[in-house]
Amino acid sequence: MTAAEINKRSFLELEDSQGNLVPRKHICLTDEQEEAVANEIPLEPAGLLDSENYAKWQDTISKVVQAVVSIHFSQVAPFDCDPPLVSEATGFVVDSELGIILTNRHVVGAGPFVGYVVFDNHEECDVIPIYRDPVHDFGFLKFDPSKIKYMNIHALKLMPSLAKVGSEIRVVGNDAGEKLSILAGFISRVDRNAPDYGELTYNDFNTEYIQAAAAASGGSSGSPVVNIEGDAVALQAGGSTEASTDFFLPLDRVLRALKNIQSGKPISRGTIQTQFLLKPFDECKRLGLTSEREAEARRNFPGKIGLLVAETVLREGPADGKLKEGDTLISINGIHISSFIQVDDILDEHVGQTIEILVQRGGVDHLWKCEVGDLHQITPSRYVEVCGATFNELSYQMARFYALPVKGVFLSSASGSFNFDAKEKIGWIVDFIDNKATPDLNTFIEVMKTIPDRKRVTVKYHHLTDQHSPHVASVYVDRHWCNEFRIYERNDETGIWDYRNVADPIPAEEITPQSAKFIDIPVENSNIAKLSRSLCMVSTVCAIPLDSMAAETQKTSGLILDSERGYVIVSRRVVPHDCLDAFVTIADSVVIPANVVFLHPTQNYAILQYDPSLIQAAVITPKLSNKRLKRGDKAQFVGITHNNRLVTSETNVTDISSVSIPSNLIPRYRATNLEAISIDCNVSTKCNSGILADNDGTVRALWLSFMGERQDSKEKIYLMGLDINECLDVIEILKQGKTPKVSIVDAGFGSISILQARIRGVPQEWIERMENESDNRLQFITVTRVSCTTEEVKLETGDIILSVNGKLVISMSDLDGVVTASDDERKPQTMKFKIVREGRVLDLDISLSEVQETDQVAIFAGSIIQKPHHAVRQAMVNLPSEVYCIFRGESSPAVQYGISATNFITHVNEMETPDVDTFLAVVKAIPDNTYCKMRLVTFDNVPFAISLKTNYHYFPTAELKKDTNTNKWIEREYSKSEAK
Repeated sequence: MTAAEINKRSFLELEDSQGNLVPRKHICLTDEQEEAVANEIPLEPAGLLDSENYAKWQDTISKVVQAVVSIHFSQVAPFDCDPPLVSEATGFVVDSELGIILTNRHVVGAGPFVGYVVFDNHEECDVIPIYRDPVHDFGFLKFDPSKIKYMNIHALKLMPSLAKVGSEIRVVGNDAGEKLSILAGFISRVDRNAPDYGELTYNDFNTEYIQAAAAASGGSSGSPVVNIEGDAVALQAGGSTEASTDFFLPLDRVLRALKNIQSGKPISRGTIQTQFLLKPFDECKRLGLTSEREAEARRNFPGKIGLLVAETVLREGPADGKLKEGDTLISINGIHISSFIQVDDILDEHVGQTIEILVQRGGVDHLWKCEVGDLHQITPSRYVEVCGATFNELSYQMARFYALPVKGVFLSSASGSFNFDAKEKIGWIVDFIDNKATPDLNTFIEVMKTIPDRKRVTVKYHHLTDQHSPHVASVYVDRHWCNEFRIYERNDETGIWDYRNVADPIPAEEITPQSAKFIDIPVENSNIAKLSRSLCMVSTVCAIPLDSMAAETQKTSGLILDSERGYVIVSRRVVPHDCLDAFVTIADSVVIPANVVFLHPTQNYAILQYDPSLIQAAVITPKLSNKRLKRGDKAQFVGITHNNRLVTSETNVTDISSVSIPSNLIPRYRATNLEAISIDCNVSTKCNSGILADNDGTVRALWLSFMGERQDSKEKIYLMGLDINECLDVIEILKQGKTPKVSIVDAGFGSISILQARIRGVPQEWIERMENESDNRLQFITVTRVSCTTEEVKLETGDIILSVNGKLVISMSDLDGVVTASDDERKPQTMKFKIVREGRVLDLDISLSEVQETDQVAIFAGSIIQKPHHAVRQAMVNLPSEVYCIFRGESSPAVQYGISATNFITHVNEMETPDVDTFLAVVKAIPDNTYCKMRLVTFDNVPFAISLKTNYHYFPTAELKKDTNTNKWIEREYSKSEAK
């Protein structure tokens, strides 16, 4: 064996219990050792590398791993500064008889928690949280020791006094998601200030931290930091992303809390609502510490590097008006102070009592009497869910960042009706609702009880990071889609947050007619000027992510087609389905509810209807052209900018061509099989909606926004024109008081040039016919995609369409399908196609189909299940099942156990689930808090199986179904008793 090999064996590898060589991580060689290895000089293992040391560590680790558990958990609801999430972490048993596990507070979380632990032998056991410290980064989980049958549970002893600089330690935990990882290091500091992880998130404070270099990563949170004797000397809490530095929490306060739990005593926690930082003596002197006090401190605390200095004093707290920022803490109740542990010890034992605090400010001693508050009382333990958002009292944790009083209504989930800012979801404080002050959560609840459903109210609010900028907004109160109004309260005995209903929704107020005045467009052409009276704003509020569309609020302009019947045509980007609330705003003055009456399956438009009797305004029904636009035609562009300003410009039609909008990875509605109008107009790019009209005011086309693909979580929007002639058949049927139905050839089409047509075998006679009959664009239409259908005779990708029903196919409009009234029994079932396939001319009878809009969804384990919508059928060749997942909640069992959007569910507990009704019948029989087996298929047709544990308390099974008689969506939640 060469010297280099000997060195490698001695320093870089280690024998395991079977005698195999395994890599040894994080072994640091001295400079001399590194040079010796490089020069292949044999070295003798020594110090920490000697075999005796290894053997002892090996024996220690074998015992420690019997106490370490991998925690798989879900923080199921947004609460305070914690978002909902599913993650993994580490914990370790500290009491094997009571079944108590120690881990981090940021693992247990401030809010609702659901989880289980996996022991070293892979046995699993449910855990419940029994304590999370209000400030420090530790908490306790509880499990039933009797459930662990095949291993002896080992509890680690907590020895905070053994954490010393230079001590060799091991971090034993679930590092980077691995089952078990053992990382080595040495303690380098025991007096570090708590790490700062940023604002508006959880941070520990008022404690010293231990620092070491162990290079632990995600998943190691909550790991025990053990010495060679196997005692826990610290708790892994965090690390630096810029260096191999780890931060450990001292166990002094942890040990006290554990003893109280073991003896059945409450864990008292005191506070004076002041944050201190440990600062060196020199800095303390610069802040006003006298030389005499420094000398005294150095005598009393040899080896200490500094004293505690007040960093933040919260307004209206016990220390407000007494302590000030920069004060150096000298003593409490006559006891000289040098560490946070002393402060915690005194405060925790004097809750509700008065203490004397001596500080030095500017070289002058100040003695203050201060009452110790209860830290638990300013730590939220309940939250309110209403209108799709959640609220809790402002916490000490959040107030501390900005020295605010610990009071106010904190919006922990800015969603639903209270989605103030799409980019900023956390940090909002609600000050007024419906012109009523909401200084605390109880007042907020009482105010919300009085607000009827669907009412628009004024909300005044501000952000924690900007106290100087109050905001005022109008909020639409949704108590029908999001009808829950619940208070959740923490129960540390059961580990579950109990909830109760606060109030049922107050029915919406009756709408009274209102008047509105139009302002004509300021242009010389009076016909164009009056078009403002045919335009309106359309907004939608979507609470359910149906058909894989985001649940959000959208707004754009629409064209009033019929002022007497109240029909409005608008882009389908704003009205993707009818499971939403739609509104029409007339003259930017009056908002009226509207109903969705028609959704075109391919042409990107929807038609709404409002009640014209609710508006008293000079609305004008525009004249619609029955002549198609051509390239080169002149038109007047009338658009509405992003800030709702009407703009006009004369323009030319530069192109009319087939459009192919890219599909998404997650299929959702997109316009297909249409020819879009392009114009030469600078202002059109600034308007996501509008119209093209002649000089006499005749509407020629709609200017619409089209949904495109998502890029980096942002939606790509295309702006194009749609000839109004594409809509005339539907509009005419609606004006007759009937419901239109569109029968289409369910395939995707595109265009190819004459050259490509020649190459692909189109006969010369058809090319000549195209050249003779087409006066717009010389092109052939080809099949780009065939939807998943049950028809036996289908088009195939690559087919070139020559004619339909004997008519030459010149443009996409020749393939629009057939529009009929729903009660018309004469609607055709097939169309006769003449195509070119593989160089041969064929005649095919192609069946027409009606696209069925989604009318039912199921909610199970936090996932939303529905029949595959049209976009899915367009993207797939075959469907594994009619049970399709479109959405999963961030912290749901669906996420935790592996159901993803675009998965198909084929079996539950080995029972086939071919459709949503069958799926619901099967899952309703699954008891609460039990496992079920599910077989699924990915979008790429890869089958797999999972086991999933139900949790009906936080994620009940429910159904949302459209009533065919009333066209209203009815929700039903299946109770636990039914599920059992």
